[in-house]
Parts: sequence; structure tokens; C-alpha cells
Amino acid sequence: MEISLFNDLQNIDSEQPGTWPVSVKVFMTVMVVLFTLGLGYYVFVSDEIITLENVTDKELELRASFESKQSLAANLVAYREQLTEMEAQLATLLKKLPAGHETPGLLDDITFVATAAGLSITSITWGNEIEKEFYTELPLDINVEGTFHQFGQFVASVADLPRIVSLHDFTVVNKSEHSLQLKIVAKTYRYKEG
Repeated sequence: MEISLFNDLQNIDSEQPGTWPVSVKVFMTVMVVLFTLGLGYYVFVSDEIITLENVTDKELELRASFESKQSLAANLVAYREQLTEMEAQLATLLKKLPAGHETPGLLDDITFVATAAGLSITSITWGNEIEKEFYTELPLDINVEGTFHQFGQFVASVADLPRIVSLHDFTVVNKSEHSLQLKIVAKTYRYKEG
């Protein structure tokens, strides 16, 4: 059959398709149908398949976004409660930062704590304010003399102050047989509003 079709194809008269053998007519009809289907797929369907894939990808993206937002919405009450709690904590912490008019009182508190610990104050001086993004840093250079245990009591008492004070850059020097000198920088912070 294949050889017959091949022979028939070689011997056809392209100008007289009506005289072609049945096998050639069937073959040519099948070829025209396949060509038409291929052309139709290329022209009409292939672009639609690409569009379908894009829309499917977009659907998956939107579904993931929806699930994320739905999860946030489901926890909205808990988030609002957490925000309220955090605002209360922030307000409490801001109260621990001295206002501009309270810094002399803080100096008095540190002087009192040092003398209560039995330290001899050599000097306590304010350093230059350091502006940061959300706060201002207020350094206080402290120079005191006493024993190691008095230094420990002083540091513990500074930590117990109602205002936030952090201690930095300390050095301890042996002054005499029973006396040490402590140089330390105490920093407090003032919140910058707006």
C-alpha cells in the first residue's frame, strides 16, 4: 500500500486533481485537514494557552496574597490588643526618660547615690549632648574615689534609679593602698518628640 501510494504520488497530474487515484485524494485530504488543524492551533489556540498560563500564575499569586491578608484579618483583634499593650509599654518607658527640666534632678540623684555608697566625689560634669534619630543622649562624666565594694553599691543604686541611666567606658585606677579611683560615663536619654 505504501509503495502504491508513493508511486501514485509520483505519477499524478497536479493540474487535474479529479483524475488522481483514491489513495492520493485521501492522503491529500488528510494532509489538508492536518495543515488546517495545525494552522488553527497556531493562530487561535497557542496564544490562548499562554494567556491561560499567565492567568493561572496570577491566580496563584492572588490566592497567596489573599491567604496572607486573610490571616492578618483573622488576627486583627489580637494585633490591636498587642498594639495597645505596646503603646502602654512605650508610654511607661518614656516616663523613665528625663525631660529637659529634670536633668538637674538626675544629677542630684546620682550625687546622692554616690555619697550614700560612701564614695568621695572628685567631679561630676555634663558632657555634650549627642543627637540621635529618635532621642538625645546626655552623657555625665563621673569621677569618684572609694573601695571596690562601694563602687559595686554605687552601680547597683544607679541601676535602681527611676530614670533610665546606662553606665559606659569605666576605668578603675589604684589611688592608694585602700582607695581606688573610678572614672565612668553615665548616659541618660531624652526622647525627641515629632
